[in-house]
Amino acid sequence: MIPLSVLDLSVVRDGGTSSLALDHTTRLAQHADRLGFLRFWVAEHHNMGTVASTTPGVLAAHLAATTERIKVGSGGVMLPNHAPLAIAEQFALLESLYPGRIDLGIGRAPGTDPRTASAFGRHPHESVEKFPRDLIDVMGMLGDQRGDEGMWTSFRATPVLTSSPTVALLGSSGYSAQLAGMLGLPFAYAHHFDTGQTNLASQLYLDKFEPSPVLDEPYLILGVGALAAETDDEAARIGLPSQILRLGIRTNKRNPLVSPDAAVDHPDAQQARTMPSQQLIGSTERVVEGLRDLVHRTKADELMLTAATYDLEDRLRSLDLIHAAWR
Repeated sequence: MIPLSVLDLSVVRDGGTSSLALDHTTRLAQHADRLGFLRFWVAEHHNMGTVASTTPGVLAAHLAATTERIKVGSGGVMLPNHAPLAIAEQFALLESLYPGRIDLGIGRAPGTDPRTASAFGRHPHESVEKFPRDLIDVMGMLGDQRGDEGMWTSFRATPVLTSSPTVALLGSSGYSAQLAGMLGLPFAYAHHFDTGQTNLASQLYLDKFEPSPVLDEPYLILGVGALAAETDDEAARIGLPSQILRLGIRTNKRNPLVSPDAAVDHPDAQQARTMPSQQLIGSTERVVEGLRDLVHRTKADELMLTAATYDLEDRLRSLDLIHAAWR
């Protein structure tokens, strides 16, 4: 059976706080843990009032401490913002605390605007150009050494690293797909970004894949926007706030997640409903059918579900319904 996982952004709702959003993330991770989901990943976004997840390593440490068996990690660390040694040390420490439960998903984008990215002290364009080298250095300091020369010859991420976190490459383009394939890494494609390139990126990854010290066969993870309810009408009701939120991201109107009642009268409601999207919002049967079709088309090895709801209970119920039907 294709495993299911969860991606969460800790979205701040209208009238809410970052503390509330992070509490909801924690409870969602605990629920996914009890259901038997494989992973729970958190994102890195900066200078956005609607997103509370800014530091995946810190949040992953909290989630690992409050769950029992689920793998936790980043979806992802935006490496151009950070020095490779800093990220290697963070995730080596996490792996030492929770052996076998830590994932390091790495992305090439800054996860914010260029001005904010520059505030990290690293030139965004220069860092992106250095991304492959920085990625290989992080991998090497975590035990996956590719070649004779790299930062791992001079630096240790932790004094004694007895196991390594799972390193995966994230992406929404053919570039990341090909790089992941050439390095023989798991590849997590952001299907939920609605770029329309999922089939192409998936095939590029499979075509370019070369066996590596960490992976004999390709391993494709797809991030999928999926929200289920008992009926299509109920799913449409609880899903409209997230559709408005997504429209705001596309049109640079970043506002908090509104309630379902407020969404009905929102000035952007109709445009949000008709916005082209590959998000799966509907009855359990409709959502699961869409997930199965996606696996069939892409040969995905794992699906990572993401959604945003004003009420946490609606998101928990969605996981319940999808999990039961998927089994």
